[in-house]
Amino acid sequence: MRKRICLTLIYVACLLMSVSAQPDNSALKTWHDNKYSMFIHFGVYSELGGVWNGNPVKYGYSEQIQAHAGIYADVYEDIPSRFNPAKWNADEIVSLAKKAGMRSIVITSKHHDGFCMFKTATTRFNIVDATPFGRDIMKELSAACKKQGVNLGFYFSLIDYTLHPFTDHNANPITPAHHEYNKRQVAELLTNYGPVSELWFDMGSLTAFQSREIYELVHKLQPNCMVSGRLGNDAYDFCVMGDNSYPDYKIDAPWQTPASMFNETWGYRSWQKRENAPAKIQQKLLSLIRVVSRGGNYLLNIGPMGDGTVVPYEAEVLTGIGEWLQKNGEAIYGTNANPFPHSFSWGEVTTKGNTIYLILSGKPTGEISLPGISGKIKNIALLTDPKTTFKAKSAKGNMQLSIPESQFQPAAIQVVKIEFAEKYKLIPEQVISGKSITLNFRNSIKHYSYSCIDYYNNHRSVVQESWNFNRNQKASNPVIYYTLGEAGKTLELDWNGSKEVVTLEGGEKLPLNANPGTITWENRYSYGFVGSDFEGVPGSISDNIDPAAAWSKRNPMKWEIANIRDDGELKSMVTKPYQAMYLLQEITADTNQNQLVELTSGDGIQVWLNGENLVCHNNPRDSKLTKEIVLLPLKPGKNQLLVKFYNRYGWKTEFAINKNISQEIFRQKMAQRSFSGESSCSLKLSNPPSPHQPIRLNNVNLQF
Repeated sequence: MRKRICLTLIYVACLLMSVSAQPDNSALKTWHDNKYSMFIHFGVYSELGGVWNGNPVKYGYSEQIQAHAGIYADVYEDIPSRFNPAKWNADEIVSLAKKAGMRSIVITSKHHDGFCMFKTATTRFNIVDATPFGRDIMKELSAACKKQGVNLGFYFSLIDYTLHPFTDHNANPITPAHHEYNKRQVAELLTNYGPVSELWFDMGSLTAFQSREIYELVHKLQPNCMVSGRLGNDAYDFCVMGDNSYPDYKIDAPWQTPASMFNETWGYRSWQKRENAPAKIQQKLLSLIRVVSRGGNYLLNIGPMGDGTVVPYEAEVLTGIGEWLQKNGEAIYGTNANPFPHSFSWGEVTTKGNTIYLILSGKPTGEISLPGISGKIKNIALLTDPKTTFKAKSAKGNMQLSIPESQFQPAAIQVVKIEFAEKYKLIPEQVISGKSITLNFRNSIKHYSYSCIDYYNNHRSVVQESWNFNRNQKASNPVIYYTLGEAGKTLELDWNGSKEVVTLEGGEKLPLNANPGTITWENRYSYGFVGSDFEGVPGSISDNIDPAAAWSKRNPMKWEIANIRDDGELKSMVTKPYQAMYLLQEITADTNQNQLVELTSGDGIQVWLNGENLVCHNNPRDSKLTKEIVLLPLKPGKNQLLVKFYNRYGWKTEFAINKNISQEIFRQKMAQRSFSGESSCSLKLSNPPSPHQPIRLNNVNLQF
């Protein structure tokens, strides 16, 4: 009782603190440098092994068997009485993680079924009070991790079937009482088990207030505990991709891919086919390399059996990856992402200091070309055999390396280490030059994070734009152009390392087009309601969609003429959750000119003009209809405006299109600057509420 009172006092004191701590840079760097971690899905569901009433439950993940097998709550609550993982050995688990080359462990403290794998004062439905095992697995794992020098993190399900009926999507809103319950359990995990490297939240659909309150609670109790992206509402320290998802773009924020041994399940499944361990080792090793080369961390899962032992097949896979890392880990741990503007068919690239690592994991080639890199080379050799060296030469601004095809060994991926005598240099990409420079969204280099409202409502978010340009001028007054939609925002610009903060206010009002031509809004087509996640689309986005044909083979629905006004009248249509309605508007212009249009959306919106994405964002959960102004750079002839209106959880989609708005833009002068030769500029919001939310500065233009 005394311990519980102390815990409650600590918890209340933390909530009363007015300043929220943040993880320091060293904690962030440690997390980023680890690169590779063990995920463990272990719970009372492991006792069932994916089987109910003697039959395999083939639908859904096995750790969610209660939902997919339709097991009544009172029946499921009796399963802990026979859950006795007597062969669980925390020291052996940690030793396996180290042998696999993993630097930390994240274990399911509580999954969706609400069963706690730790001693808690909130419910008797926990491993200590409800099982014959009677031991606190989290406490044992914490001690083993501390002894062997491995970081420990906890997975925590924000939904709980004991408090809320399960649904197929598991993205349920969290009631106020449920939220308080979650906070008490989070406080226990961060108080009773020593240092926690990360809290890995999952599922549920929290309000912005709920996400922020839990985020602040975590950092008040343990300032250096990293919070995962699935807490939602952009309140987190690192982004989390979808299950077994691998982005094909660079992300500027810390991020992680969670990966399962098999796509079908995370928890133990007794009847799972486990074949060809060497092929599985190769598959997961390639995934690890791909994630790290893009700047992310890799979290690979195992699902122990009900008796607590690791499936031998999974241990073999981890050990196989560990053997490669023992020889080549220098190219993985503590590295940064591929510095080149694109990936390569021959393999992947990582960097560290003055060193570049070429990981030969792709198609064999006799010659490797590295574009636009220069610097004095100290040595080029195989990482595992420094005596095997290679020569490099420069050709047309590129570095050329001759790598014999014999070095491409799928069963034993080789790494070529390029050491430079001093810092190497890369020629900037997309250099803009001319007497007059225009910098805008269309010609910018996009810097991405991963904005997340909840599991089903997330997307690649533009958090910064940058440009490289070349112009010699003694003095210039850059001018910034913006629309009424950006008025009042405060921006941070970086000119060659010199920062300038500009608030968009008081600009001179001008006509949008100095010499306006004729713009005709032609047919508007509706694609109907299509089920998808927020960023998914049923067909390819091109600059010439054929309205007379189905958009994709996967979804044969055809475009139809839509009876929708373009004067801002609100339209409401009945729809289902996780559905989107697409509108295709054809616009004809007689010259190159701009058009401002006001779009009203509900939960989320994406906008393309002639196949180019201009807008992509979710609106805050429970927000009212959001209006925004979009600048359309029209080309002569036919243009196609495609808009996706997304519905999150409601039962109707509301939207409006209004072209009859004031066609005006604002011009505002900035501080005088001088440019000489190669220069750079970047643009982002000044002190945004979250580093992950999109900046939404698509209409801004800089000219000088």
